[in-house]
Amino acid sequence: MSQTKRELAAPSHITAIQPYIPGKPIDDLVREFGLSPDAVVKLASNENPLGMPDSARQAIADAVSGLGRYPDPGGYELKQLISTRLRVPASWITLGNGSNDILEMVGMALLDHESSAVYSEYSFVVYRLATQARGARHIMIKAKDYGHDLPAMLEAIDQTTKVVFIANPNNPTGTFLTKESIAWFLAEIEKRHGNRVVVVLDEAYNEYLLPELRVDSVELVRQYSNLLVSRSFSKAYGLAGLRVGYALAQPALTELLARVRQPFNVNTLAQAAAMAAFQDEAFLAESARVNASGKNQLETAFAQLDLEFVPSYANFVLVRVGDAAMVNQELLKRGVIVRPVASDGLPEWLRVSIGLEQENARFIEALKDIMATHGKGN
Repeated sequence: MSQTKRELAAPSHITAIQPYIPGKPIDDLVREFGLSPDAVVKLASNENPLGMPDSARQAIADAVSGLGRYPDPGGYELKQLISTRLRVPASWITLGNGSNDILEMVGMALLDHESSAVYSEYSFVVYRLATQARGARHIMIKAKDYGHDLPAMLEAIDQTTKVVFIANPNNPTGTFLTKESIAWFLAEIEKRHGNRVVVVLDEAYNEYLLPELRVDSVELVRQYSNLLVSRSFSKAYGLAGLRVGYALAQPALTELLARVRQPFNVNTLAQAAAMAAFQDEAFLAESARVNASGKNQLETAFAQLDLEFVPSYANFVLVRVGDAAMVNQELLKRGVIVRPVASDGLPEWLRVSIGLEQENARFIEALKDIMATHGKGN
């Protein structure tokens, strides 16, 4: 007897999602082009080229004996450390399996099919995914100079809006909003909408900013009950493979996230490594130094090649190369992995993570060769 094939009964807002495409793994490139792993340079995923700090490695080794038990579900010791360092109550802290997890919690806690979220064109793709996964309406605001247009985002908020996502610095463009503009935006939100609209300030790249540029977001959290600040240990702290981040918000928001947070969402090794890395000031300073030097190396090369780029405040640089798909493929053949951003609406651009000096040099040499052979492909 024949059976009628039936489609899976998934909601339309789920089937419409384009899954997140991560940076190309080194192993994939090795298999595809028959390259030696040692010959591959990966500058695609905004990872720290210094890798994991030795302090975190030791903390992991010390924690391995406890892996037969579930991790501390509340992350007590890590929260206490963050609380002491940032001078906020531990009850204001939410731990996440990377800061992506925090963004998804916000979506689960606040968004549904009757609500909307506001975010910028050319901003982190997870804002779109977290919104769409809840069936909420997207209000995407056209970028200004490849960054956030806060006045336009403010005007776009309507009665259905529950969340505004802001990345500072922004990924994938590397742009930056001043502390004055952030303060103005929050004050205007409060004046017009009270605390019904939650503002998510995503500071995954905060540690790469010069200290004098950083927004005092902790003080802003004390001032505004509708503000949530998310941060990550994946970038400057070098723990991308362990997936750990955290959020700061007043108790009303924190308690909402607790309702949707997965039990044991931050594993034992991640908690131990994050505690060590958070206290490793020498490693953090070296990460910032290497990043500043590498940024100058890349931006100088782009200027010499007469390529447009967006001055970056993060650990990557967005550069316009013309036929980005062709340039990317040629780079892959040469063992260099960068990040195409056509899916972000930037088909002529590549996002290049800042690596070690010799890694940046490999990329620059390859790019110069491609430009000399093919031009910009326009």
